[in-house]
Amino acid sequence: MRTFMISQIPQCLQILRSPSRLFHGCNRLLTSQIISYYDSVNRCEKELPKYFNFASDVLDEWLQLEKDGRRPVNPAFWWVNDEGEEVKWSFEELGFLSRKTANILSEACGLQRGDRVLAVLPRVPEWWLLSIACIRAGIVFIPGTSQLTAKDILYRLQASKAKCMITNDTLAPVVESILPDCQFLKTKLIVAKGNRDGWLNLKELFAVTSADHKCVKTRNDDPMLIYFTSGSTGSPKMVVQSHSSYGIGFATSSRHWMNLTPSDIMWNTSDTGWVKAAWSSVFAPWISGSCVFVHNMPQFKPTVIAETLSRYPITVFCTAPTAYRMLVQHDVSSYKFMTVKHCLSGGEPLNPEVMEKWKIQTGLDIYEGYGQTETVTICANMKGMKIKPGSLGKAVPPYDVRIIDDHGAVLPEGEEGNIAIQVKPSRPFCMFSEYLDNPEKTAACMTGNFYVTGDRGIMDEEGYVWFVGRADDIINSAGYRIGPFEVESALIQHPAVSESAVVSSPDPIRGEVVKAFVVLAPAFASHDPEKLTHDLQQHVKKVTAPYKYPRKVEFVQSLPKTATGKIQRKVLRNKEWGKA
Repeated sequence: MRTFMISQIPQCLQILRSPSRLFHGCNRLLTSQIISYYDSVNRCEKELPKYFNFASDVLDEWLQLEKDGRRPVNPAFWWVNDEGEEVKWSFEELGFLSRKTANILSEACGLQRGDRVLAVLPRVPEWWLLSIACIRAGIVFIPGTSQLTAKDILYRLQASKAKCMITNDTLAPVVESILPDCQFLKTKLIVAKGNRDGWLNLKELFAVTSADHKCVKTRNDDPMLIYFTSGSTGSPKMVVQSHSSYGIGFATSSRHWMNLTPSDIMWNTSDTGWVKAAWSSVFAPWISGSCVFVHNMPQFKPTVIAETLSRYPITVFCTAPTAYRMLVQHDVSSYKFMTVKHCLSGGEPLNPEVMEKWKIQTGLDIYEGYGQTETVTICANMKGMKIKPGSLGKAVPPYDVRIIDDHGAVLPEGEEGNIAIQVKPSRPFCMFSEYLDNPEKTAACMTGNFYVTGDRGIMDEEGYVWFVGRADDIINSAGYRIGPFEVESALIQHPAVSESAVVSSPDPIRGEVVKAFVVLAPAFASHDPEKLTHDLQQHVKKVTAPYKYPRKVEFVQSLPKTATGKIQRKVLRNKEWGKA
């Protein structure tokens, strides 16, 4: 059993048990009423509260119900790794630990309400404490994947003007290499066992910091999270989510798509740097009082996934379609998933044949959902609905989902168009506030009365939405959104590359992968293609995040262009997908 941050709990828990409670909120709610209340807000049956804070108005409500014996005996958080270490927290312990962490951010790090923090950490328990602590203190949390390079981190620190950087001893040297260019950064906090010059140490601060913290009173539209999302042109955009958008917005999908209750243990395999971790490892399970299960896997291994589902009492499992494809290829029919009752998928389209094989091998259906960094769950195959394999399901309240043409007119059933959400005359509260510092991009995603997702689809006569493809050049490889511009920018830095174009290419495992069409510089025209391909792939891995590297490279004499000289990625993409 891991003891960091756990051994100090018992002697201090009496602080929480005193009559003077350290949290505010609405009148105490019964277990069934918490999720029902916020589900009603999503369905526009109850008004959106003017003030809302997920830590005080949801987590601390579950804390009180737990103390009163009105919540099933179930951890709030359960973390394991391959070395046999394990961490379990109740809601009471989560509250105690996150208050301490909030004080560390406010006192030791000198952060104030509205300040921004960039956190790049793997699946370690501290990530969950830091995310909740930021909510308690009104600090804006900016997650990032551990695969980010120095260039990626520098861009994020400069663009966000983050005042604090939080990472581990693996990435600390990378951060130090870019410090001269980070004029806004004031504090560096490290999650590590030992000290490092110039860094505050979370573990050491935790031992000397009080848990007496009063949660700030946040308005429903105050910023809570910023996620960087890739675009087809230019650098990643900053998506701002408010306290209510994610804090309340997942109530309906938690209850009706994920089918969660306080008795459930949910395992979502997403990396902490991706928005799906916020969806399914924080807000959706905890608004339902469920247990968040985490396996700190450095990389995906079908055997580890199958063994974990067999060994632990997980009831709800969520992973990407790529993972399901790998699992059914591995054949999990010999494993016994005794407690798993509900399986979920999202992030990329799920092939009907994978659903069928999973059903044959496990006896379980997969309920697919669809959404974006800018939204909560847009469509889903909700519990009790007929599953139409290959469909994204139906619209999830409060969204009114339509298929529209390029001018904003609603198209009839069965006709392909843009998947869109109606935002006028009334904009759903559970949508992003803006692309920070980018009003042009914020305005560009609106057409008429609709927010346009950038995805193409069809709606059938029963209201089911069917994904057709991206309307832009974004590549969705195994759930990773990759902007071609970022890969092209990395390639052009190599002396062998005169110019390049990056598009998606079909792949049986990942759905699609990055393919680069490269025009070589004259001096490299006679180089060995196989060796040069390897060199370019390694170069991209070093210059930008490794998951963005081109798994396919084709050397060409020229690239298709418009009369004005703009590269026509669509021509190359159509060729790859047999549409030319």
